[in-house]
Amino acid sequence: MAEVKSIVHYGGNDFFIGISPGGHAQVMETNGERASAATPIELLLNAVGACVASDVVDILRKKREVVTDYRVEVSGTRRESFPRSFEKITLHHVLTGENLSEVAVKQAIELSDSKYCSVAGTLRPTATVSVTFEILQAQKLMQESHA
Repeated sequence: MAEVKSIVHYGGNDFFIGISPGGHAQVMETNGERASAATPIELLLNAVGACVASDVVDILRKKREVVTDYRVEVSGTRRESFPRSFEKITLHHVLTGENLSEVAVKQAIELSDSKYCSVAGTLRPTATVSVTFEILQAQKLMQESHA
């Protein structure tokens, strides 16, 4: 079992600086009214979105699918009582590409969701994680030649 370690420093005035195991700094805050930095719970939503997205992009690249734009819209519903953990997280994948195969996209998302994304796997014991997707076809850019 591999251990990873991060460090969180209190910066004062409800600010915290997280140092990742790789040495990267991330400013966080716990004053939601000020909203000048992400809160830890917001970063958790970003983490699950980035985790699945990186898997999907990697799998589609191996399948030689051409993705020209991609986003994951992540929403979560939190419990009312403490600890206010997520009870439901929805991941909506929006992919744009050149003739993207719906079968390949569906397989990539399912593999990430069921096997590869460790963040979703960590959340799953206490939260329902649901997944949807849509595919948009890339617009071909037309070039005009000027004489």
